[in-house]
Amino acid sequence: MEDEQARTLEVLQSALNMEVQGKEFYRKASQESSNRLARELFERLADEEDLHRQKFEEIYAALQRGQNWPDIEPPRDHGRKLKSLFAEATAALGGKIEVAESELEAIELAMDMEARSYKLYHSRGEESAFPAERRFYEALAAEEQGHRLALVDSYEYLKDPAGWFTRSERWSLDGA
Repeated sequence: MEDEQARTLEVLQSALNMEVQGKEFYRKASQESSNRLARELFERLADEEDLHRQKFEEIYAALQRGQNWPDIEPPRDHGRKLKSLFAEATAALGGKIEVAESELEAIELAMDMEARSYKLYHSRGEESAFPAERRFYEALAAEEQGHRLALVDSYEYLKDPAGWFTRSERWSLDGA
């Protein structure tokens, strides 16, 4: 049982570090971005990473006090706020996009970060013997997957707006 407790605290510490680094990365990327969509996307992601950090700190503190895994409400947005932000930005920007290569690179790095977070949380959810811990990690994995999908959509839109509109809106030429 002590081994499981040590493993749980180790994973929590890793998760805390990932969330702090994610927030720092997104804040910096937001400040360096000149593109409205990328800037707002990074700002929103920084805020969400900070919320995750706060939850992890609460859990870690409870476990350090010798308590069981607390029944903390996990995030349940699953990227809906990011999808809304994306929809608003694409409606406002249309096909008139100017994006720096560094912004696309930052989004690629962010997609990788979110994929790694998803993998950690998903695997920990499957490993956990405690229902509250399992629920928390499953919800957080879904949240991270939502972040990654929003980043993928943003990347595709910023890289090729016309192609993105063709794919997302199912535009086609039917010969009529």
